[in-house]
Amino acid sequence: MGNASQSLRQVLETYGISQNKLAVTMGISRANVGRWFHGLDPSAENIAEITKALKQINPEAAREFVQLYLGNLLEDPEKLEDE
Repeated sequence: MGNASQSLRQVLETYGISQNKLAVTMGISRANVGRWFHGLDPSAENIAEITKALKQINPEAAREFVQLYLGNLLEDPEKLEDE
């Protein structure tokens, strides 16, 4: 499993999504997205909102964000039992 801010940064860079585009889609200031982009992990509530916004912008980016952040947690039920 990854760190949310690292996952977000990677997805934004990979898919060419600007911090401003994400902020506008989420209805928040670009400064908030900038803080996440530069290492401050968003709250669980914000991770859900980021995922929703990414899904609006590019559904594949949203899937990759969740994959990078959570890994294969849902694909491997035994992993839940091991942790």
